[in-house]
Amino acid sequence: MKIITGNPGTGKHTVARILARKLGLELIDVNKMAVNEGMAKKNGQALDVDVQKLKKVLDKKIPKNALLVGHLAPYIVSKSKIEIAVVLRRNPYNLEGVYKKRGYNKKKMLENLGSEIIGITYYDTIKNVGRKKTFQFNTTNKSVSSTVKKIESLFVKGKAKEDNVDWLKIVSKKRDLKRFFPY
Repeated sequence: MKIITGNPGTGKHTVARILARKLGLELIDVNKMAVNEGMAKKNGQALDVDVQKLKKVLDKKIPKNALLVGHLAPYIVSKSKIEIAVVLRRNPYNLEGVYKKRGYNKKKMLENLGSEIIGITYYDTIKNVGRKKTFQFNTTNKSVSSTVKKIESLFVKGKAKEDNVDWLKIVSKKRDLKRFFPY
């Protein structure tokens, strides 16, 4: 099984749909599955998911040729079942505009931007899946097709040059820490 994860707005679902079609993988949207299994509740703009219950259900239901997509993917599948985990990343200055277009409130926007800046999803994926199986790709100003090509190469050939992403360095250099972390 392969997973594509990342913060909202990084291009996970777009890329996963194309890859699943091209490679003949069964696409499984983690959020939809959580809702369909009755393990998610809408909480304002967020979706509260019972991750432990969902993990028990998914471990039994997900076929080997699956491509899981969603920010919760690295938390809900046993490490031993995951071949490759891809974390999509996007520049927070770029993401901010995406979140505004989506109508995110300030709290949700700051939570997601802060998470992207310090790389929480990437860190957690490494922790839950393993460093050797985890790859990150920067989607900022990249075409969908170039991102798909990189990930397809990884999935098919088992290797790809991952991107070095350090948003914290960029934000610090611009002296914008208070902008994204006003607490």
